[in-house]
Amino acid sequence: MRKELLVLLTLLGLLAASLAQLGFFDLARLERGARNLLEFSRGMVPPDLGILPLAGRALLETLQMAFVGTTLGFLLALPLGILGTRILFPRTVVVPARLLMAGIRTIPSLLWAVLLVIVVGLGPLAGTLALAAYTVGYLGKLYAEFFDGVDPEVIEAVRGAGASRLHLARFVLWPESANSVLSQLLFMFEYNIRVSSILGFVGAGGIGFYMYVYVNSLEYQRLATLLALIFLLVLGMDLASAWLRRRYLLRT
Repeated sequence: MRKELLVLLTLLGLLAASLAQLGFFDLARLERGARNLLEFSRGMVPPDLGILPLAGRALLETLQMAFVGTTLGFLLALPLGILGTRILFPRTVVVPARLLMAGIRTIPSLLWAVLLVIVVGLGPLAGTLALAAYTVGYLGKLYAEFFDGVDPEVIEAVRGAGASRLHLARFVLWPESANSVLSQLLFMFEYNIRVSSILGFVGAGGIGFYMYVYVNSLEYQRLATLLALIFLLVLGMDLASAWLRRRYLLRT
């Protein structure tokens, strides 16, 4: 009991020290922040609905970026996840595949967007490729873990019947992991919609470009309209994703 209490007190002490170092106890600064937030909120009311046609087109571009980026990333992540599965391949295959996925995953989406803007130029192509790259690293690792979690006795039984690695992946790994694979794909699509809304800050297209313009020009009423549209899109995707999970992924 004393040991657990000591650990708890140590963690609380570390938390308090970190909060103090980060400025959470600077009351004057927090007060200024609260006043600035109030002024910012007042500047957003009422939203400027006159930009709805422009905002709608930008939002559609954002949705397209998220959809294409997620799809391309999934198509690359699935075979990479299979190559990173220990129960199918030797270490000489698994280790390079996992290192590749870890390397891709190390770079966040926003930095991928910066790099790809340099490579392919400004616009939604850079943003789409950035989302695809991060999706590969994220989903690939998860899929490899899902496949490693399949009952090895089932794998050995099917392998003993003469099945190849391709047959094992198609008729054992996929049926056993399909729900988890598709569930994470839906989550990644939701995540990419959120992320794609800010990639425009670095010139990678989508509604984020207009958010960047309105923030810099202090047009907060127009910014409020964009934020409201993004909120509605994310809410709609959450509802659609929940329905798909209930309808298709939770059947027994």
